[in-house]
Amino acid sequence: MKAKTLTARNVAAKTAAALLLLIVILFFCTLTGSHPVSLKNALSGDEGQGHNIDYEIIFGSRLPRVLLAAIVGAALACAGVTLQAILRNPLADPYILGISSGAGLGGALAIMLASVLGSWAGVSVGIFAFAGALGTVWLVWFIGHFATGRSSATSLLLAGVVVNAFFSALIMFLTQIAKSYQLREIWLWLMGSITEKNLAVIGASAIAVLLGLVGLFSIAQRLNVLTLGRAEAQGLGVATARTNLIAFALAAFVTSVAVSLSGLIGFVGLIVPHGVRLIFGPDHRQLLPLSALCGAALLVIADTLARTVIAPAQLPVGIITAIAGGPFFLILLARYNRKVSWTK
Repeated sequence: MKAKTLTARNVAAKTAAALLLLIVILFFCTLTGSHPVSLKNALSGDEGQGHNIDYEIIFGSRLPRVLLAAIVGAALACAGVTLQAILRNPLADPYILGISSGAGLGGALAIMLASVLGSWAGVSVGIFAFAGALGTVWLVWFIGHFATGRSSATSLLLAGVVVNAFFSALIMFLTQIAKSYQLREIWLWLMGSITEKNLAVIGASAIAVLLGLVGLFSIAQRLNVLTLGRAEAQGLGVATARTNLIAFALAAFVTSVAVSLSGLIGFVGLIVPHGVRLIFGPDHRQLLPLSALCGAALLVIADTLARTVIAPAQLPVGIITAIAGGPFFLILLARYNRKVSWTK
């Protein structure tokens, strides 16, 4: 639907429908797993006659996990929408600016330093990954903006490629000197996985991501104008440099939170925005909220497959998204190259 015909009522109706669909998916994915459970029995709780295994599975394991997957999926999808807008590149996703390598390096360092960190080892991976991801994007911004004197899409992309290559080399170095048990943990982290965490972590993460997404929603109209190009946006009264900085910062923040929770999960920020844009149109006023909900749904489904497809063993969810996202990326690349060749 074109932006000029889009109304608040239309956006609200579509968002409500997507939210309802997400709730249904959360419900069924919570009940799905390698061990059959009874919702009725789980809702009875622990009545003092021993452990209620259904209660522990649903509320202690599966529900926190699907909620965490929803948070990560929503963050990655909205970050993908934002980066595609400010970089004006349909193949951009949250990891194109080196965020993956920065988070991977931080997580790998935490795993290597687990014996030194002692009791903090359990939470250090997430903290180090968050710091690594956030630090990386600001390093990319510094190189792309100050080293070249401007913050154009091309300079940011080139800076991201350089930083990504450098940090990836450092990660490979760490894997060469890591002990065998550390190496397994590092590879699991690099492949991306959703593991249940306590409700305090989930709640804090949800609030952080929600605040970031609200910030992105508030500049949705300016993102629409940015897609027209720098000169056109400035002509329409949009402060392009300020808007780019705000959008970049918010996308980096929500991505950093996501990767600190789950490791490196690729393609969600690429697949979801394009799917939603294809069905509902490019207006960011609806593209952002619908991408958040669809991204949450996609990652919840992918994680459910990851923990059931070879049950009782589990796959890293990053493998599922890569299997689905790889062919999709090639299709997008072919369409993008064909479009560029026709415009020349």
